[in-house]
Amino acid sequence: MSMTRALEVVERKTGDRCCDVGAQPSTTYADAERDAAVFDLLAHPVRLQLLDVLVRNEGRVCVCDLESAVPVKQPTVSHHLRLLREAGLVDSEKVGIWAYYRVDRGRLAELKERVEVRLSGLT
Repeated sequence: MSMTRALEVVERKTGDRCCDVGAQPSTTYADAERDAAVFDLLAHPVRLQLLDVLVRNEGRVCVCDLESAVPVKQPTVSHHLRLLREAGLVDSEKVGIWAYYRVDRGRLAELKERVEVRLSGLT
């Protein structure tokens, strides 16, 4: 004696949930995309080292001091600093021929909060 079971086929539209309707992200795609761009920016060792130096040194840090702190040459340091400036994480000030950098503590605090919020659901 063989038993057969028929599976019930339920037609769904793309995006319809079949099981847990609570399986939704806690953020919008646009917010996740914005955060991913910042996380991608931080996913480089030289940029992390530059931020480390700037965070630990209040006030202004000369670009020549930043160059001596990382294992790359000045054009590469300038490239990474430009990316950090465009992201709003550091500010710069030109005095004569020298450029001085400082971390934007407010933006860094916002970033820290976003990371904490993003990762809080993972624990």
